Amino acid sequence: MATAQVLAFMQKTAEDAQLRDELEKLLGVGDGNISEAAELDAEELAALRGEMAPKVVDFASQHGFEFSTAELIQVVDSFAQHQAGEMSDEEFSGILGVPVNRDHTDHKTRVANPLQRLARYLSKTYLGIGADEESE
Repeated sequence: MATAQVLAFMQKTAEDAQLRDELEKLLGVGDGNISEAAELDAEELAALRGEMAPKVVDFASQHGFEFSTAELIQVVDSFAQHQAGEMSDEEFSGILGVPVNRDHTDHKTRVANPLQRLARYLSKTYLGIGADEESE
């Protein structure tokens, strides 16, 4: 599924500093981290939706991610609409094929705050805190 490829590429920008730096140079705006709605600023959104979209698709292809310009724009538009509150969690997950975590009422807070997400990840990964409740 190509949408999964777009999402995998976007997530990789959070994990790979070199990829992020190269994307930042390519876009000419933002910080290159396009991993989630909270990380996309207005300039990055405009670049990814506009004339830079085909260049980003080519760039992603060089790094092993295969998707079309239309698929990139669809995902970026979905991120923007979800971030703006114009799309519900259910609609967002339906378009992108990602599950909505209905068990946690603070889902939007967790997604919107990268520091909380990082702290939760590190606590779960290295300390085992909260690992049981996530797997239920």
